[in-house]
Amino acid sequence: MKLSEFIVLTQEEKRAAVLQEGVAIAQRNIPGYMVFLFQLPAFYVETFCSMETKDIREYKIFHNPAHLVPYLEAIPIEQLLKKR
Repeated sequence: MKLSEFIVLTQEEKRAAVLQEGVAIAQRNIPGYMVFLFQLPAFYVETFCSMETKDIREYKIFHNPAHLVPYLEAIPIEQLLKKR
């Protein structure tokens, strides 16, 4: 699926596309939301789920890896860097 195709989908179609075609790769919390990061073949999708209702309230789509920084900062790499 191309980014342009995803953008024009309805909310329900976006949900189905993310769950069927996407790979869940990370999760983070921000006030009021659980944000799940999915990778699709040509782009990434963040789903913003309300902590209160568990409904997906927003989809943010991007292909620039710079937007992955909030997820990369959460990965503890200290153990990976220690010499054994």
